[in-house]
Amino acid sequence: MSILVEKYGDFVHDRFDLAILAALQEDASLTNAVLSERVNLSPSQCSRRRIALEQSGVITGYRAQIDAARMGYTIESYTKVTLATHTESASEEFTDYLQPLPEVVEAQALTGDADYLLRLRVQSLDALADFIHRELLPHPAVSQVRSDIVLKTIKEDCGVQILL
Repeated sequence: MSILVEKYGDFVHDRFDLAILAALQEDASLTNAVLSERVNLSPSQCSRRRIALEQSGVITGYRAQIDAARMGYTIESYTKVTLATHTESASEEFTDYLQPLPEVVEAQALTGDADYLLRLRVQSLDALADFIHRELLPHPAVSQVRSDIVLKTIKEDCGVQILL
């Protein structure tokens, strides 16, 4: 019996690994018993494969998805930050500065006009203005900050595309 094996990045996975990943990405709370029914493997095989996927770093963690609006965080913005200088130390200092800030839910380094794109989540427009004026603009490495406020989310992060 031949099982199709495909290489994704540095990892080689067969259709069972991909089915496990797809099922867990949809519902990370699945027990091995339920998972085994969905992917047509024994619970022990599912457990072994799940552990291997975790140990290899393909599965990086499990967490609950929380409705930000129900928690009072109704304002989301995409904020572009341009640094005054483009030295390695300025970039490292700024990225280290962002890490503990709870308003910054996501941050990427960019090419183009801005150096960073921050996804910010706050409870009000006043809180957004305060964050920008008290945290971002006073930072010595920051030259410019421009924000776009999200009016409506059309599509949420749906995980990694898994081709079965």
